[in-house]
Amino acid sequence: MDTLDPRTRIAATIAVSVALAAASRPLNLAIALGAAAVASRLARLQLRVAFKRLTPVNLFALILVLALPISTGPSPLFTVGPVGYSREGLRLALAIALKANAIVLWSMVLLGSLDTVTLGHALHHGGVPDKLSQLLLFTVRYLGVLHDEYLRLRTAMKLRGFRPQVSAHTYRTYGHLVGMLLVRSVDRSERVLAAMKCRGFRGRFHLFHHFAFSARDAWFASVVVLMLVSLGLLEYA
Repeated sequence: MDTLDPRTRIAATIAVSVALAAASRPLNLAIALGAAAVASRLARLQLRVAFKRLTPVNLFALILVLALPISTGPSPLFTVGPVGYSREGLRLALAIALKANAIVLWSMVLLGSLDTVTLGHALHHGGVPDKLSQLLLFTVRYLGVLHDEYLRLRTAMKLRGFRPQVSAHTYRTYGHLVGMLLVRSVDRSERVLAAMKCRGFRGRFHLFHHFAFSARDAWFASVVVLMLVSLGLLEYA
């Protein structure tokens, strides 16, 4: 996977996600999820990482399975007092769960090994506006810096005896914390911009290594197209 053009991998991720979002039959979605599981093993995706990233998705899916059948569908599987648990709602909740798991797993297979800088450059090469690709790069780069700043402010609050409680003082203190974090973020952004201008930044990054579409990418794109056509035939046959 790492030998492919990152632009090919991004285009494949978008195409697969759109196709899975448009699918509706649980059997076809289960087949797509199984294919994603096989692809994750071929791509040597770590199971621990996959389970960690799929846990929030499945927690949300569990909420849907519990809540959606109560409000959707006229054919109840069973009733508890005045509340009915419908067959149509359960089918819809399972389809959404399969869609979400398949899309996230395919995204991890196709994009999981791409570092942020390569992803930003690939988006730039793919025609994404400069400001959007730069926003992605700067956001990922400075999230850790802002988190460290937040931890320093929290430590300073604890050293001054702050203990969170359900009170107006606690709410006011947290408001001051958020405000100070925003102020320091703006100050840091101005200093970073000044440093970049001193180094000759004029609104865009100049790339030394450009991506190239190869025969391997053509074969990979053909496999993806064949998979999506097969999914479409299964869905609408």
